[in-house]
Amino acid sequence: MVLTEAEGPVRSSVPVTNRRRILCVFPRYTPAFGTFNHAYRLMKGVRAFMPPQGLLLIAACMPQAWPVRFIDENMRDVTEADLAWSDAVLVSGMHVQAPQIHDIAARAHAAGKVVMLGGPSASASPEMYADIDYLHIGEMGDATDALVARLDESVARPAAQLRFETKDRLPLHDFPIPAYDLIPLKNYLMLTLQFSSGCPYLCEFCDIPNLYGRQPRLKTPAQVTAELDAMRKQKGHPPVVYFVDDNFIGNRKAAKDMLPHLLAWQRQHGYPLQFACEATLNIAKQPEILKLMRECLFLGVFVGIETPEADALKAMRKNQNIAVPMLESIKTLNDYGLEVTSGIILGLDTDSDDTETRLKDFIDISRIPMLTINLLQALPKTPLWDRLNAAGRLETDPGLESNVRFLRPYDEVVGMWRRCIAHANDPERLFARFRHQMDATYVNRVIPPASGRLNWSNLSSALVLAVRLVLHVGILSDYRKPFWRATRYALRRGQIDAVLGMGFIAHHLIQFTREALRGEQNASYYSTKRRTASAPPAPDLAPLRKSA
Repeated sequence: MVLTEAEGPVRSSVPVTNRRRILCVFPRYTPAFGTFNHAYRLMKGVRAFMPPQGLLLIAACMPQAWPVRFIDENMRDVTEADLAWSDAVLVSGMHVQAPQIHDIAARAHAAGKVVMLGGPSASASPEMYADIDYLHIGEMGDATDALVARLDESVARPAAQLRFETKDRLPLHDFPIPAYDLIPLKNYLMLTLQFSSGCPYLCEFCDIPNLYGRQPRLKTPAQVTAELDAMRKQKGHPPVVYFVDDNFIGNRKAAKDMLPHLLAWQRQHGYPLQFACEATLNIAKQPEILKLMRECLFLGVFVGIETPEADALKAMRKNQNIAVPMLESIKTLNDYGLEVTSGIILGLDTDSDDTETRLKDFIDISRIPMLTINLLQALPKTPLWDRLNAAGRLETDPGLESNVRFLRPYDEVVGMWRRCIAHANDPERLFARFRHQMDATYVNRVIPPASGRLNWSNLSSALVLAVRLVLHVGILSDYRKPFWRATRYALRRGQIDAVLGMGFIAHHLIQFTREALRGEQNASYYSTKRRTASAPPAPDLAPLRKSA
């Protein structure tokens, strides 16, 4: 990765007298259904999932006089030379990245460097990081200024850990543009952008309200388009931007007011980008927002459906999913050209003997192509954590797939998860669901002028993907037959983009599922189970091999 120093405007109200060299390091992701790691080899130059918004934002907030370097360890590891260059190492990450965070800290300490940690994991569970010198707890604000002042004063390691906790948050409308210039955007699968922070709902398993609040805070439309302009300064960037908002319609009026500005920007630049986001299922009740999203070229939406069982949704306080007919809502989103990706949770207290059958039926009837099916995990700063902790049901055994002591037998729950992912990602079923999307969703998308996307970078990337798909999926894989059937179906409808999108997603889902069934991947993105080379194979891989 090319290392460059920070350029352009930065925000730091703290006057500094010393020059400090800041090394920002983002830890390696744990592979998951939603990180698409198996698809990277099919794509030109792709080496990582998404740019880390939070750490890029902190990098942009360093004083103008301080050189900043940024390394994403999903692309390459920090070297001794990187550490020797730095005066201080700044890290951010989620709970699932904790082992990698500790590893980065150990390497930095071995080089005699002071380490700072911020982000959601440190903010929710500072007790997990006794080895870190400085903890930044909470969002950007007065704690950030205090940390900058401390580093200006000294870059020696403190005798004991110091914690800086934000009391006065920096409003989102004062956020700088993340330091996109410090990273090679062309090496990511997709770009990221944040419009709002926070979510009004109180789902039992979610830590967002406690970490970021129930009243969504917002950037201005001008900030959104300025960030898009900053991304486009780099040649060869991905054509898709994911809004990383906790809930894109957490503030419906704000989303509705911002979208016309986004549409105007798309028209001005010839529609160079496509978008995706995360939202609650009741977005289906917002036709004006959906119409604008369609015109702006939103192609997908991640929805936390969690379970098709109404009683379970009530128990987890996800009443917004009950307020709208689930299958009807999915069809509504498809009618606006939005392909749904669904989050599903198994291991709930309400799971019954019928849960597995109901989930499999839902998969088949809803025909959602991509489902991320995880075992329940209790995260700190959630009502679920508090309830299970009070009941003595938090599990600390690192050999288990979840930190929840399920009401049903552990092996039974894990077995149900295995059977459900095998059912969902059986090649025949998976490609059949993609064929349904061609008729139900893709035909409903706006086809804008292609002037903004017709460039050599996009064309060469599409060509590389097509060639590698033909080789790795169409020739070498044992699921080539359903792939070619779906491909012919798409080509007869003139949907070349559908072949490319379907191909790399399906390839990843099938490969990751097979690894999970062999015991090589965890049953939840948030699982902290340590994997070994001697993990036992799954008892039955036939469901994923029958279409060979």
